[in-house]
Amino acid sequence: MLEVKLIEAEDTYSLRHRILRPHMEIKDCMYDTDHGEGAFHVGAFVQNQLISIASFNIEKYYDFPHENQYRLRGMATRNDFRKQGAGREIIRFAEKLIKANDTNLLWCNARTTVQDYYLKIGFQAHGEAFDYPPIGPHIVMYKKIESL
Repeated sequence: MLEVKLIEAEDTYSLRHRILRPHMEIKDCMYDTDHGEGAFHVGAFVQNQLISIASFNIEKYYDFPHENQYRLRGMATRNDFRKQGAGREIIRFAEKLIKANDTNLLWCNARTTVQDYYLKIGFQAHGEAFDYPPIGPHIVMYKKIESL
């Protein structure tokens, strides 16, 4: 059974490193926004094993006129647990917290290789793909958040 709950930033570093940035050092998986005001981190667990993570922080994207925005960063799921709904459940869990903060929009810089996944969970693409060295091509994705 899947359990989704808040976790500490430090709990995300291992999966961020293993899944998202294996070619980099672990320190490159520690974001400057991890401990910022309003930041929170969510993990999905199966039998007490952390299998999926995502981090959320208050950050405006200049192209969107919405006053209250959260940014999604570092979403990762272990390869052996993909396509089982962990990421979708993390987003649902986070949306409840984001709504409580009267937030209008959730956005991220998504790798183009997972753009279809974000579309499936309700995000929309914005603008053109861009290179994010040394990780590769990304695209801005966003999801409007309805008020409570």
